[in-house]
Amino acid sequence: MEQQNLTIKKITGKIKLLTGLHIGAGSETIEIGGIDNPVIKDPRTGLPYIPGSSIKGKMRSLLETSEKKFGGKDKDKNGPCNCGKIDCLICKVFGNTNKDSKTGITRAVFRDCFLDDESIRMLNERNLTATEAKMENTIDRIRGTAYNPRTTERVIAGLSFDFEIALRILSGDDEKQIKEFIKKGLNLLQMDALGGSGSRGYGKIKFDKLMYDGKNMEIAENAQ
Repeated sequence: MEQQNLTIKKITGKIKLLTGLHIGAGSETIEIGGIDNPVIKDPRTGLPYIPGSSIKGKMRSLLETSEKKFGGKDKDKNGPCNCGKIDCLICKVFGNTNKDSKTGITRAVFRDCFLDDESIRMLNERNLTATEAKMENTIDRIRGTAYNPRTTERVIAGLSFDFEIALRILSGDDEKQIKEFIKKGLNLLQMDALGGSGSRGYGKIKFDKLMYDGKNMEIAENAQ
């Protein structure tokens, strides 16, 4: 295979939470009076963060739905695209496991997103915690009463996280095409929801102060 040159461009910015966000940490045991569904937290600081895998997975799913690309050569026709074709932006940007893939290395590297300094300072100044406990119930359709109460932890609205994607551009790549594809994914994510319980109002976000290779990068303003 011909040796290809590699250039790495960065997309940076902020993820601002417009509503509470729940990305679960999982819990094998629940203490009496404790949280049923805790959010994932940085073990060093105890503060919540957004895993890069959560952003990548949701963006990929939204783009695959938009592009009507599922399954590829995999037996699971409802699974992620795995065609590995040279012109498949899904496989090229997000990666694939097809042993006959023609796309080369995964182009987009999604970093974990941590609370920015301004959000941490605001929490400290106002003596706030970064998360809240939200009670939820199931409604008995006949009696109209609530049952099966549960407590879900979510990151409070108004906080912002530092955001970064490292974009690998190989010789022969159409950089503008890949950039526009990423922008489409970011916009779809703004219009949809990040994390769990999006249909119940969680996870509405806005990308802010986006930069591509040090220059302003605009995406559609669908989340206000």
